[in-house]
Amino acid sequence: MLSLEDIKDSKFVETFIIKGNEHLGAIGYTDHGKVHVGLVSSLSRKILLELGYDARMVELAGISGYMHDLGNVINRSEHSQSGALMAMEILRRMGMKPDEISIIVAAIGNHDEGSGHPINAVSAALILADKSHVHRNRVRNTDVATFDIHDRVNYAVEKSVLNVDGLGKMISMDLTIDTSICPVMEYFEIFLSRMLMCRRAANFLDCEFALIINGAKLL
Repeated sequence: MLSLEDIKDSKFVETFIIKGNEHLGAIGYTDHGKVHVGLVSSLSRKILLELGYDARMVELAGISGYMHDLGNVINRSEHSQSGALMAMEILRRMGMKPDEISIIVAAIGNHDEGSGHPINAVSAALILADKSHVHRNRVRNTDVATFDIHDRVNYAVEKSVLNVDGLGKMISMDLTIDTSICPVMEYFEIFLSRMLMCRRAANFLDCEFALIINGAKLL
């Protein structure tokens, strides 16, 4: 069976991740490279593992997380759908079974808050993992004076932890934010739709979702 390590060894996948990240950098987006997809892959696996899903479903979540941003090599707009189609062809050529491909491409095609929905366990895990990666190390702009709101929000986050309590059925995002850089209200201005999507994803997994910022539960 195809594994996450097989996907990481694919030159197509590696090149599309690197080039897609370069394209986003050219238009001023935060980092979406190998560090991001590697973390999202790891968190996606962690979520399903902590919630007691079987080993194969955990592996499919890891693969989905690693491949979820392939569409950025084409265009940021509708990158989830284009990335799903790319992943489908890559996985088909690598010999993955159709039922497993369908789980992965559905997750990739539904991870963006503009049009996505948690339609299976892997997609729910991917949504939570992707939306929880907010941190100053993703900001590529080195000139603080020219930060836009996305740069400020990400740069203000000094610590971001996604906690999964399988027994208590609780998934929580715990952030430490420097409010001198970005007020909490500005965080919500950008990320409210993402946090609501995370709540729907957690509910799909029969869990509650909590957002904690600087020790205060806000959602």
